Amino acid sequence: MRPRIGVLALQGDFAEHIQMLDMIGIDSIEVRKVQQLSEIDGLIIPGGESTTIVKLLHMFDFVDDLKSHVESGMALWGTCAGMIVIARELADPYPTPLNLIDIGVARNYFGRQVDSFEAELKIKGIEGDPMRAVFIRAPIVQDTGDDIETLATVPATGDHPEQAVAVKSGRVLATSFHPELTQDTRLHSLFVKLAEDARIDENRTNAKRRLTEETASKV
Repeated sequence: MRPRIGVLALQGDFAEHIQMLDMIGIDSIEVRKVQQLSEIDGLIIPGGESTTIVKLLHMFDFVDDLKSHVESGMALWGTCAGMIVIARELADPYPTPLNLIDIGVARNYFGRQVDSFEAELKIKGIEGDPMRAVFIRAPIVQDTGDDIETLATVPATGDHPEQAVAVKSGRVLATSFHPELTQDTRLHSLFVKLAEDARIDENRTNAKRRLTEETASKV
């Protein structure tokens, strides 16, 4: 059985991720309630407004349960603002990220909306031609912990040094760019593989059952 993927649908471009998953035949749901975390094998936090997403996660009591599900082995992918949300720390004073992957991140690194750009990226684990990556007010990874694998970088320019824009730690993936704004589904397929690993992980299954019971007792 294929894994079930959830896309956080509190704010941001969640519909585009749902469409990409549909293109590769993956059952997906829009996640708006914390109880839905127990129904999925992987969660995508989409691009949008990182400060708003963090506020809404706290408002709807997602934070503790989301951390518990990720610690238990659920796959997680943050794209653009989603990467900011799941980082260890930010160069900016706000928002306070959730520390779900050991990276330091700088917001809006390349500038404002008018400084958006596209680049061809060779991504580790993705076969074939380079992927077209869409950067919109994009963050970058400034520093990484020991367990972080860098999957892609943008080359140095006259204004910026080479920077990591896609990283992975276990089943947690973070990208600076918006793969959902292209027709290239290969990165979504890579995430599905992480969710497949979560689905067959006995420890994750047991933890999901326990977390379901704990969440139900709070309602």
